[in-house]
Amino acid sequence: MNRDSGMVDEQSAASDPASEARLAQEAFASYAAPLVGHATELAAAAREDASPEALHQLRVSLRRLRSLWWAFEPLLEKNENARQRALFQYLANAAGKTRDWDIAIELLTQQDSGASDIVPKLQEARGIALATSRETLSNADVKHLLRDVLANTSRELNTAHERVPLRKFATQRVDASARSLKKCMKRARHAKRSDYAAFHDVRKAGKKLRYLVEFFEPALEGGCKRTLKRLVEIQKRFGALNDVVASEELLHENAALFAGAGDTDAALQWLHKERKRRIRAAAKLLR
Repeated sequence: MNRDSGMVDEQSAASDPASEARLAQEAFASYAAPLVGHATELAAAAREDASPEALHQLRVSLRRLRSLWWAFEPLLEKNENARQRALFQYLANAAGKTRDWDIAIELLTQQDSGASDIVPKLQEARGIALATSRETLSNADVKHLLRDVLANTSRELNTAHERVPLRKFATQRVDASARSLKKCMKRARHAKRSDYAAFHDVRKAGKKLRYLVEFFEPALEGGCKRTLKRLVEIQKRFGALNDVVASEELLHENAALFAGAGDTDAALQWLHKERKRRIRAAAKLLR
């Protein structure tokens, strides 16, 4: 990996020798096919499994697919690639609606939140969201949809005239993602604490870079352990902040649902206080 990324500073003895000769176009399916298979299995399981973890793992899998398609964007037709990534985002959002309610319930059942009286309403809303998520994913026919996207993208790559060595391509894409993260961190470092959008951009950029490093690690020249450790910590802290912000938004957007159900103001006050605490924790990683 190019050290211009500023993220990697140790050599790896685990680089795949075969990656020297591999082409990016030929390697695509080896990355994409397992992800598509896993997402298909999770979508099928989500129809039967109402647990928070099932839909969470489906959303993560779809986000990883979106990042992989972003990585191969320079080798693909731009508009079609954007459409495919939008599809992954749509499906991830469908799964994520229920997950957002799960997070809110988990947060507001904490003893000091003062919001235990509105939890039944949260659980009721979660049940409605689950039914909607399942219907959306079922109507989308995730299995055939993802397989078609995989087949079309693989065909486009395999019939293209341009051929790029995997190691060169992977290094360029990881470095591009790393530069994006550094820019986002710089903006967030100088942003007001009330500017959540700047912090949210760090979270998204860090998550994308983590996925790309995980995809391409065997093909990269530099070691990635310290990089991944750093990215996991960024994702953890900025993700914890996002959980609180998303829960605040849910309560505001569904205020009518909680009318007469309990002290919503107490819940919002606790979430606001928790947001400040988590912003401070996330900001420490920007130094």
